[in-house]
Amino acid sequence: MSGETRSNVPIRQRFHALMERNFTTSTMSLQQVIAIFIPILLDCSLVSLLSVFNSSMVSSSGAEAVAAVNMVDSLNMFLMNFFMAVATGGTVVVAQYWGRRETDKASESMGQAISGATLIALFIVVFILLFRDQTLGLLFGDAEPAVMENARTYLTGACLSYPFFAIYQAVTGALRGSGDTKAAMVLSVMMNVVYLLFNVVFINWLHMGVLGLVISLNLARGIFSILALLYVFVLRRDLGMKLSHILKLNLRIQKSILYIGIPAALEQIFFNGGKILTQTFIVSLGITSMTSNAIAGSLSGLLYIPTNAMGMAVITCVGQCIGAQRPDEAKKYIRSFVYGSAALEVIFMLIFFPLFPLLLNMYNPPAECVSMIYWLLIICAVGLPTIWPISNIVPSALRAAGDAKFTSFVSLGCMWLFRVVMGYVMGIMLGWDIYGVWIAMVLEWGIRGVIFSIRKRGTKWYAHKLI
Repeated sequence: MSGETRSNVPIRQRFHALMERNFTTSTMSLQQVIAIFIPILLDCSLVSLLSVFNSSMVSSSGAEAVAAVNMVDSLNMFLMNFFMAVATGGTVVVAQYWGRRETDKASESMGQAISGATLIALFIVVFILLFRDQTLGLLFGDAEPAVMENARTYLTGACLSYPFFAIYQAVTGALRGSGDTKAAMVLSVMMNVVYLLFNVVFINWLHMGVLGLVISLNLARGIFSILALLYVFVLRRDLGMKLSHILKLNLRIQKSILYIGIPAALEQIFFNGGKILTQTFIVSLGITSMTSNAIAGSLSGLLYIPTNAMGMAVITCVGQCIGAQRPDEAKKYIRSFVYGSAALEVIFMLIFFPLFPLLLNMYNPPAECVSMIYWLLIICAVGLPTIWPISNIVPSALRAAGDAKFTSFVSLGCMWLFRVVMGYVMGIMLGWDIYGVWIAMVLEWGIRGVIFSIRKRGTKWYAHKLI
């Protein structure tokens, strides 16, 4: 063995001992945690990267298309969170039943999440088709005519894909709750790769612009909602999924899912409602600020990867610990995931910023936007390793323990009292433009993180009886 190899052995051993000490419990081993986290990390990484490629393709259709897609995406996330919250409730309930080794109940809960999310998605589709123009006019009436026309096309096409996406989200969320994050990753990556390929065809080759984007979206989501169902019914027969689990409502399980889902839905609805309100005064800042905000928002998705992945993985780990009635181990995982997320954020930023010029060129931004985009990303990067892990991972863990009402109340209060109000004051009243909006966002992370940290130190967050 060479001297260099021998010198590396102690470092590897110390690192492995550190990981064992922080991520091994009687509920899960380090290897199980890694098996849960790595697929989620790869999933988030590839999905975020593919999102950048897709957004850059839309930019070839002009600044108006970029602004319209970004503008409507705020509304999209607002609407999708109705059924995505049900899928989140399914993840938590499945994780807790899995922690108790009650696999029959876990399978039935998966079916109930699928049926609940799909019914809500269908209701939203009908609502949007009836009130599309009124909704866009109310929220974004000050937008330029070309932007508004693209927004109509995008909202109509996107909402038609909601039922497909609801099925897909419910299935992959339940798979994560059971610890099968590898299958969830494969489905997610494949769907986004297919979505990217369709965009190449409809946007780059056929030059269909925003219309091409929505055709790609519906094809990709439709195909993979079917494949997700085939996976749990055919390839994973050991899960015990039955068609009756979907077609026949179990009110008791639906109540458990909605106990998590309704507060999460209200949180995300009002949270994204705040983002929509913020978007309305960003519109008044002009097309340069709108385009810079859209591109910086897309690129910043790459920086969120580590903490978003940790936030998804901690739900499974904490949920199974609470299901097994081991709250001390749940606390251990919260602490370990927060510190691990901060370390990974630093690593990601060291990779991201040297690649910034290359990534930015993919969007072909107007020259006046380049400096603005760069400084928006700097503002975001300041809070990501220091504040964001606490304000994102801790509430995910609290929710996995059933503490959904508290986390939703705090998130809503902080969003509206600090991000929206401070964003308006800094961005509009003080004249700091889009920079003020992003500074307010980071400050809100810090306030939220402090409150959740205090909650975590007590015992109320894991005293709920969910199942």
